[in-house]
Formats: sequence, structure tokens, C-alpha cells
Amino acid sequence: MRLPLALLATATAVAVTLTGCTAAPDPEATAGASSDLIEVEGDFGQEPRVDFPTPVSPAETQCTEIIEGEGDRLVAGQQALVGLAVYNGTTGEEIDVNGFGDQEPVPILLSEGGLPGIRKGLSCASEGSRVVIVAPPADAFGEEGNAQLGIEPDDSLVMVFDVHRAFLLKANGAPQIARDGFPAVVTAPDGRPGITVPDTEPFESTEVEVLKAGSGAVVEDGDQVVVHYTGVLWDDNSVFDSTWERNGPTAFVVAEGEGSQVVPGFAEALIGQKVGSQVGVVIAPEDGYGDAEQAGIPAGSTLFFVIDILGVV
Repeated sequence: MRLPLALLATATAVAVTLTGCTAAPDPEATAGASSDLIEVEGDFGQEPRVDFPTPVSPAETQCTEIIEGEGDRLVAGQQALVGLAVYNGTTGEEIDVNGFGDQEPVPILLSEGGLPGIRKGLSCASEGSRVVIVAPPADAFGEEGNAQLGIEPDDSLVMVFDVHRAFLLKANGAPQIARDGFPAVVTAPDGRPGITVPDTEPFESTEVEVLKAGSGAVVEDGDQVVVHYTGVLWDDNSVFDSTWERNGPTAFVVAEGEGSQVVPGFAEALIGQKVGSQVGVVIAPEDGYGDAEQAGIPAGSTLFFVIDILGVV
């Protein structure tokens, strides 16, 4: 079975230096002669009817917005839910059509490690956009092509994306003051947290503090939640896991009982909170991994997580 092309777009997020705030970047792609050649018919959210002359041979990635979206344009590191229709721009053959009509939208991450054409092209889109993207071989599968998808090294791509949802890049809530004795958290402009655990005995039970109070939808028991997080060991402040250092935001089902995809303390920290919030949670061993060693986490460890709530799927 053919792998959805969107899966090829997820990859390691790029490290961002701790610099001051900057204005939103300009789109990495704009409309051009090649993208304007693509004819697309149909309503947003429904499978599009796509027609174009072959071969499509753009010199660089181009993007034409067919249906105008609202809000900020998408940027690198952002996660979105999309419908996608992808074609070989040289032969006209369909490669993948997914996420339209009754199908669930496809999660996609605008990553430096994915196909450059997707990241560049979607930078001209926002939530609610339908866009046409044409990508030259260098911004598609490059010199290796993709035999599984029937793409030769010199083949371009033609893509149509409907952007259903665009999740936050980072928590955007109002800063709050945490209680005395709670780990200190400072946040870089890109959202990456710096954590200092106090040199004291940990709390005896799981404790949650809202570090930034968001104003979005409330996370409910059983929701799938898109988050950024960093986890450290209380004993030595060492980072054992961080989405900021690997694949970008991730999504978990959080529940009070059966069906939860996270440890109980992590779920407790999120349920009842609002999208846009940043929460800190000290997780006692009984609400974490207990007396079992887990992926390098010593048995009986107290954990501390900083979690940015980016959206509810």
C-alpha cells in the first residue's frame, strides 16, 4: 500500500537560537506562471478536480492561493490538518489524494527536514486556504526520486492543499506567577522552555501550575491534544524528552482512565486547561512510571514537564 505523501513531510524540527522577537516572515513561495496554469474546481473541503498541461517545469516552488484563508500564514515548525491532492507534474499521474469529504484531515508538519516544496508552498497559506503548489525536482524528491511513488529524479510535483486547521506554534496565554518552591521556567521567544528544578525534596503528590493562561477551547477527558513539551528529572534537572528537540509538536489522547496515551500525571495536567496555556506539572512516581525504569528514566523518579497546549484535534 502506498504511503501518504504527508507522512514524508514530518521530520526533525530546526533548532532556533534564543533571539529577540521578529516580525512574521514573508512567504517562501509566491504565485508564478506554473502555479497559475493549474486549474482547480470544487468546494473547499471536497476532493478537487485538478487539470494541468504536462510537463509542469517550475524553476522554483510557486504557490497560488485559490480560496483565501484567514489569520496568519503558516510558518516552519507549525502543525496543520489538511486535505491534500498530489500529482506527478511531469506525467500528470495522481500520487495521493487524502483528507477530503468524509475522510479525516491529514496531520502535516511544516518542517525543514521534510519536502522543501511543501514547507515553502504552505507558507503562503493560512487556515481556510486552498492553495496550488508546484515544486521543482530539487524541492520535491531530488536526485533520488521516489520509486515507490513512481517519481523519477527529474519529476516535479503539483499539489493542492485545503488547510482545515492550523495549530499554535507555542503557548500564547498570559503569564502567571507560580507558587514558591515550584520549578522555575523561562521561555525563549520561539517558545522553547528553560527549566530549573529547585535543590529541594520534590512534592509528595502530583502538582499542576498554570504558567501561561490561554483562552481557547477547554481540554476534555478523552480529547486528542496537540502539544509541545519538555520533561526533566527532578533529581538532576536533566532533560529526558522534548518535542522541541525532535519531531516538532505531537498529539496524544488524554483521559482519566482507559484510552489515555500518556501517564496519569500528564493527563491530569491537561484535562480542564485551555488551548494556548502553558502548564507545569510535577509528577509523583505513582502518577508517572512508578517503580519501573522507562527509557532511561530511573525507577521511582519524580518528573517535571512544561507543556504548551497548541490545540484540540
